[in-house]
Amino acid sequence: MTFRKLTILAVAMLACMTAFAGNKPKDSKTHFAYDVLAPYVQSGQLPGAISVFYKDGMQETCCIGYADVASKRPIKLSSAFMQCSQTKGFCGVTIAKLVEEGRISLDDPVSKYLPEFAELWVLDGEKDGVKTLHKAKNVLTIRMVLNHTGGFPFEISAKRNDVRGGGWSGGAPLRQVASIAAASPILFEPGTSVAYSNTGIDIGAAVVEVVTGMKWEQYLKQEVLDPLGMKSSWFWPTDRQIAKKVELYEYKENAPAEWREEMGQQQRPYNDSHVFASAGAGLWTTAEDQLKFYKMLMNLGVGENGVRILKEETVKSILAVSTRPEAFDGYSLGLTAPKVDGEGEWFGHGGAWGTNCIVNWHTRELILWVVQSAGGPQPWREEVNKASARFFESVIDRSGIDAYTGRTE
Repeated sequence: MTFRKLTILAVAMLACMTAFAGNKPKDSKTHFAYDVLAPYVQSGQLPGAISVFYKDGMQETCCIGYADVASKRPIKLSSAFMQCSQTKGFCGVTIAKLVEEGRISLDDPVSKYLPEFAELWVLDGEKDGVKTLHKAKNVLTIRMVLNHTGGFPFEISAKRNDVRGGGWSGGAPLRQVASIAAASPILFEPGTSVAYSNTGIDIGAAVVEVVTGMKWEQYLKQEVLDPLGMKSSWFWPTDRQIAKKVELYEYKENAPAEWREEMGQQQRPYNDSHVFASAGAGLWTTAEDQLKFYKMLMNLGVGENGVRILKEETVKSILAVSTRPEAFDGYSLGLTAPKVDGEGEWFGHGGAWGTNCIVNWHTRELILWVVQSAGGPQPWREEVNKASARFFESVIDRSGIDAYTGRTE
């Protein structure tokens, strides 16, 4: 029996894909996530969640509870959801591809591709409606806009969420976002501080458009989504996906969660003409698709389907480690990352609605978490962290595999 078949069998042994029905699933020998989440789902405090723990071919996948409590629709790996800021890592991968192809350098001035960034103004202060500015001395680079050291605000004025159609799902096309950002005061000298910014990531995507001659989202689809088989990920979900999406819920203290129709930063309708692709936050996806993307990063650029997206060294050098100055916390290109490459170090990203995925290429480990949270207490978070630790520390029972292969040692 081949190693690949053994791995597939091992993964199947640890499957825990079930909606909550009051009983522990019968198709798994380990239930690290299920055991800690079941009481919260039973009480209604947690409507539903997806948890995946993966270690070098062994995987526990737990789909527990509901995507929609009112209709009792189970949450599934195929359920669509908004991943928000996890979109940033997808932009980072497109930038990394252009770097390894020699088409751009991370230390290129942004103005080389977008001339409007040749002159930037830094906000010194504001009093009585009068702003004091000075001309920026530092050159803004591609590296800076991708690692949040460029000085840009979280969103530009055109994406205000206090008006209908605002937020990161509306506003403007990427090139227009970049132009507005270039004409607006920045918060500090480029490269001298950190301000988490969807705008900076959108500027990076606009650079991709100039270099490739394609819309950023089309380049992403051509070079990443399609090769990895991510057929359920797009900026305009289908009506069918929306009808079966994971619903938003606001968590309550010791009480059932309350359904929320939408959030100000991402407003309905989700797939009409007011929606523009946002590289900072905006890509809809499924847990199935997310696993394909993050396992590609964990496998140093190679998807589970065998398709290589990036070179191994590209992932190691500019995605899995920080690209920021040493004085700042670790962050690479649209991904949280350690300052120093070393075993035990994780990289990945989370999203505003509570989603998260991190990977470790040294140990071939992955942790994925999917909910759609509109805020509130999350007492299960620490317990899930402990459950993941127990999974990674556990000795997997291989008796089923050994019996099948006849191996006794």
